[in-house]
Amino acid sequence: MATKKQFGSFQDLVAQSELPILVDFYAPWCGPCQMMAGILEQVNSQMKQQLRIVKINTENYPQLASQYQIKALPTLVLFKAGEPALRIEGALSLEKLKLKLQAHT
Repeated sequence: MATKKQFGSFQDLVAQSELPILVDFYAPWCGPCQMMAGILEQVNSQMKQQLRIVKINTENYPQLASQYQIKALPTLVLFKAGEPALRIEGALSLEKLKLKLQAHT
């Protein structure tokens, strides 16, 4: 599902994407984050024409977590044209997540 990439600027990553980007702010020790990983793989396979999924480990990028005020894990933020368009905190079922995303893509 996810391809690990290094990037120079997070803002460039989200601003230059033709598709909306769903950012999964997570931590490796977070149980609900691990549960969401499988759901995000399913979302990726079912909605890959409508959005991209990027995973950000908040332990590796604490400045991004602070900038986007990530207080709970997992937090999903959908970026459209470089700006946050939707924010989801906590774990959701596949169906609920897809409904929320489809309303914004």
